[in-house]
Amino acid sequence: MRFDTGPSPQWRAPGTVAAMMRTVVLALVPALLAHVWFYGAGILVNAGIALVAGLATEAACLRLTGKPVGRFLTDGSTLVTAVLYAFCLPPLCPWWVTVTGMVFAIGIVKHAYGGLGYTPFNPAMAACALVLVTFPAAMARWTAPDIGDLDYARPTVAATITYALAGSLPAGTGVDAIARPTTLALAREGLGLSRTMDEIQAGPAFGDFGGAGWEWIGNFTAIGGFALLLLGVIRWHTPAGVLGGLLTCATLAWLLDPDTHPSPGFHLFSGGAILGAFFIATDPVSSPATARGRLVYGAGIGVLTWLIRAFGSYPDGVAFAVLAMNMGVPLIERYTRPRVYGRPRA
Repeated sequence: MRFDTGPSPQWRAPGTVAAMMRTVVLALVPALLAHVWFYGAGILVNAGIALVAGLATEAACLRLTGKPVGRFLTDGSTLVTAVLYAFCLPPLCPWWVTVTGMVFAIGIVKHAYGGLGYTPFNPAMAACALVLVTFPAAMARWTAPDIGDLDYARPTVAATITYALAGSLPAGTGVDAIARPTTLALAREGLGLSRTMDEIQAGPAFGDFGGAGWEWIGNFTAIGGFALLLLGVIRWHTPAGVLGGLLTCATLAWLLDPDTHPSPGFHLFSGGAILGAFFIATDPVSSPATARGRLVYGAGIGVLTWLIRAFGSYPDGVAFAVLAMNMGVPLIERYTRPRVYGRPRA
């Protein structure tokens, strides 16, 4: 008996790239809302500008390479890059800073290497690293989290959009008057002045463990990350490696000298550690394909993040740590790939 079948292959994957990207964005919604609650609508403005710039760059690159614009433009990968990149930007950020990083991420990091599925580096982290190095003053203008004791009126949505597009705030308000260093920057500065961590963390910018506001953002980011784990979108190896590497180094240093080294909780709930562990390092294209490789890769990111925070020139080292380990992925995969049955290990 003969059965009519369609063209090979008959088996189809249950998910699509667009569906996976939508799931990632939905998992980020709790952290986005927490960010808006504590820092205002700046992250939404930055994400919107980044998305427009990213889609325009993507469309131009697709036309230049002769690929179908509609199919690739709606796969959601640019949206994920824009949202992750927006988490790295201060709430008050000039449009040209946002656009510069996004054009670099999509036009160079993504399409210069062949487009979706071929980029060796995480596009969002490449964009973040570029603007950190190129525009350090603009990237340092974080506002204080609104925990009920702001000494200025938090910019409205309209004022945030005006600043992003025109570079000005309402009369009588200057960005330098409301800009505040992050808790990671405050810790670095305080330690440089020979202050102890207990003295540094007595300031109003700090919460129970890390940065006030960032603790809640980190909690909601972790909720989204665990949702991705339960849904099978990501594997546990990379997040475990990142957090294990970071917390092991932080714990050892803190036990040796708690006065001059922040606690593990501070490292976990300040900056982009949790976001990096669950949403950035788990990028399936720029991370290893083997289970052992993902553990090594994640642990390397965690250790490098701690080293940059402790001894480097930047308060938070997640972006640079991810990019550094991206370069090592081919070597990691070479030495962690499973042995083929019946063949000696190469």
